Order: sequence, then C-alpha cells, then structure tokens
Amino acid sequence: MVPGSTMSHQLLPVLLLLLLLGTLSPWGQEQGPESPSEEPPEEEIPKEDGILVLSHHTLGLALREHRGLLVEFYAPWCGHCKALAPEYSKAAALLAAESMAVTLAKVDGPAQPELAKEFGVTEYPTLKFFHHGNRTHPEEYTGPREAEGIVEWLRRRVGPSARQLEDEEGAQALIDARDLVVIGFFQDLQDEDVATFLALARDALDMTFGLTDRPQLFQHFGLTKDTVVLFKKFDEGRADFPVDEELGLDLGDLSRFLVTHSMHLVTEFNSQTSPKIFAARILNHLLLFLNQSLAAHRELLPGFGEAAPRFRGQVLFVVVDVEAENEHVLQYFGLKAEAAPTLRLVNVETTKKYAPADGDPVTAASVTAFCHAVLNGQVKPYVLSQEVPPDWDQQPVKTLVGKNFEQVAFDETKNVFVKFYAPWCTHCKEMAPAWEALAEKYKDHEDIIIAELDATANELDAFTVHGFPTLKYFPAGPGRKVIEYKSSRDLETLSKFLDNGGELPMEEPPEELAAPSPAPPTNSTVGSKEEL
Repeated sequence: MVPGSTMSHQLLPVLLLLLLLGTLSPWGQEQGPESPSEEPPEEEIPKEDGILVLSHHTLGLALREHRGLLVEFYAPWCGHCKALAPEYSKAAALLAAESMAVTLAKVDGPAQPELAKEFGVTEYPTLKFFHHGNRTHPEEYTGPREAEGIVEWLRRRVGPSARQLEDEEGAQALIDARDLVVIGFFQDLQDEDVATFLALARDALDMTFGLTDRPQLFQHFGLTKDTVVLFKKFDEGRADFPVDEELGLDLGDLSRFLVTHSMHLVTEFNSQTSPKIFAARILNHLLLFLNQSLAAHRELLPGFGEAAPRFRGQVLFVVVDVEAENEHVLQYFGLKAEAAPTLRLVNVETTKKYAPADGDPVTAASVTAFCHAVLNGQVKPYVLSQEVPPDWDQQPVKTLVGKNFEQVAFDETKNVFVKFYAPWCTHCKEMAPAWEALAEKYKDHEDIIIAELDATANELDAFTVHGFPTLKYFPAGPGRKVIEYKSSRDLETLSKFLDNGGELPMEEPPEELAAPSPAPPTNSTVGSKEEL
C-alpha cells in the first residue's frame, strides 16, 4: 500500500461534495464574493414625481417587477409632453392612493433611440401599456390626457370594465350614482355578445357599465330578451338597444347608438363639449347662434329644442353663444356676432354650409322645415368668401379670395401658382419669404402669376383644401388642369418647377417634406402629438 493512500481515498468524497456545492473551483481555489461568475446586483430604477425613469437597461427590470406598466415616450422639447407632465404625475399619485397594480413610467425618446425604434415611436407623446411583462405586444394608450381619465383607462384594464349586478338595489345604486350608466342584460354571461359588450366598456370612459343575467332584473326593467340599456339623467332618461337574436351584438352599431343617445338633444358649444361634439359621428350639425345674455334670444331655445328629437342621429343640435369665446366658430361660418340670432347647418364630412332664408324666425316649425330641406337636397350650400381687396393685384404676390379665384386661377392665358394657407400655420409662415422671393423673381413674366389664398376664410367650389400650406399650379390652356406641388419649398426648386412647365426635371427627385398642417375642425383644436 502506498503511504497516504488511505487518507486520499477518505478525502475524495469530501472534495467531490465541495465541488458539487460550489465552494471550490475545479482548480481547488475557493470562490469568494467577488467572483466574476456571480451575477451583478440589478440596477435600481430612478423615480421622478412617482414616475419611473426608464432606459434601455432598465425597461426589462421594470417589466419583471410591475404587472401593469404604462410608459410615456416623450421628448424634452415637445409642448404636448410638457402639457401632459403635471397630469401624468397626478395620475401616478392617484394610482398609488388606490394601491392599483399599475405603475407609470417614462422614456426620453431622443435620448433612448433603441427603445423608440423598438416600439415604433414616431411622434410625442406616445404612451404604451405593458400587461404582465409582455414586451412584444404592448397596447397603445388611447385614453384622455388628464389624470382621472388616465386612471380610469387603466382601471378598466387591470380590473373588470363592467360591474356585475345581482339585485335591484345594486342596479339602482349604480344608475343613481352617475349621469350615464349602461347596463347589459344578458341571459347567458358566457355568450360572445358579453365579450363584445365588455370590450366596448373598456374604452367608453365617459359612461359607467354594469351587466346582469338575473331574471328579476329583466322583469324589473320590463325586458324579455337580451338588451343593452342606457340610463341618463336628462332628456328621455332611457334608451334601449335590443340585441339582434340572429346577428348578435355588433360593436360598431352599439358604439354609434351609445354616442348618439349619450348626447343631449341640444348641446351648448364650449371647450368641454366640443371634443364630444366632433366625436359624435353625426355628420350634420345645426348651430343656433345667439346671445345668451339677452332674454329675447334665450326665448328661442324651447322651440329649437322642440325640433331636435325627430332628427336624433341625423342632425346634432348645437347652441353657440356669440358672447363667449367662440370667435373661431363665427369666423368659420363667415358670421359676425351682430348676425345673431341665426341658424347655420354644416355637414362636417363635406364641409358644405347651409343658411335659411333671410328673415325666417327661429321656431320649432321653421327649424324642422330647414332641416328637412337641407337633408332632402332642397337648399344650395353657400360658399364662404372675403371681399376682393381693391389692390389684390398690385403686389408681386397676388391676393385671391373665393370671389375672384375662378377668374384668375383658370385664366387660359396664364400659368398660375397658388399657395393656400392658414394665418396660424407655422409651415406657411416658414415658407413665406421663399414665396415672396418667387413672386419678385417672376413679376415681369406676363404669363406667370404667383398668388395666395387664405383657405380658412375662403371656400372653393372646385376642390377642398385639407392641409396647409397646399401649393397648386394651374397651367395655361383649356381643360381646367390642376397640378399639386409636393416638393421642396425653397426658391431654387420652386423656380425649376415653374421653368419646366409645372414639373420638376427628372434629375431633381422631390425632397421629403414635413406633412402639411391639417385643417382644423370648427372648434380649431390643435393636435395632441408632435411628429418627429
């Protein structure tokens, strides 16, 4: 026997055990706490005003730690992001007070380009909701930009979007608690119509939802089959939407029904109601312009409201106080405050405007007759136009309005290049020097006219302007030809376009431009995002 062999055999099991336990390395060296094989501690995520500040290093950790995570991608220079910031912080505080299983976070998009690219962020602010750590399929945030709305949107994603009702007392308590309550009466809560109902409830944040399958509640509310009922504290008080027994519950039809019937028969226009007015998906809006401070004007409201019920879903009845901050609405219709009381009807899809015959009093009968006449195509729309300025052609850039546009633009002896602009449009202001320089350059060319038209104050029969600035070229000759210019707005490129007869030379590919500013609706609201 070799001396020491017995001890070696005795030590072998111990060494193997130590190796298995990881206290020794394969080379017999003890692994201390500084060993490189040990994982480094996870980075702590900083917070600002209760909001996690994320980077591409910490997003994964945040998704692991938080079951629900709403992330705002922002840019430090973005005005809309700055406006959202206090509401976002307030929402974080409300969520913490409720102990809701949702955390708010933010990412500086320009400083974290990898994350912006990963999640397809092209405008600010962009908000995305991550549920249960799912990084690949976040939900786009589509809710309001104020704290309570943010919290309610999240509440309906981490909890039920509708309360299940068991008895008359619970149902009545829900109806009494809110102005707008929607209850789905379904004989089978496992039916796919219930899933459709709950899906709608997730996003209709201005209404409270409940559902039930209790026979006693069907009986209490006078129902015999599946029905969605809207309870409201105004107008007729209740509106029923029976579920089609063959086709089931259609999400679009139910949504339109709720939007239509949740509106007051007559809505006063202001900053709070305008978003709902334009979201109502009712194409025809009848506006009564009046001065609410005058008793004689207020006396017209009952007759106006009396005509409204028969046009529900077809015409939205709106009251505009000319003494309030509604100058932009008056301007849109070409009106002065002194014209009140008066009626105007607009189709928000075609933007065509209609006026009743001068001198018609505002009564239930006259309002009804006017609506019927417009809907039946018996009233011709009017075209908004400023008066032709006496010096409209005295400057290098000619001034066009609705009343002289046709005569100038479609003059067969002239090549006419027109800028359609809005006074408030930033892009229009930026290109103004180039347009002036272009007009100066070609002022001695008898067959070329450089002109501009304020498209917010003048409308045209030939076409509708949808964005600003819009540049259109009307070449000389018959046929009323129109060419839209979509290239760079600098003097050199504009000149090449004119010199080449209304097209750019082939070797000059068009440059990518910032999108034109969209023409605003009648409430002149600004967009809620800024493009990169």
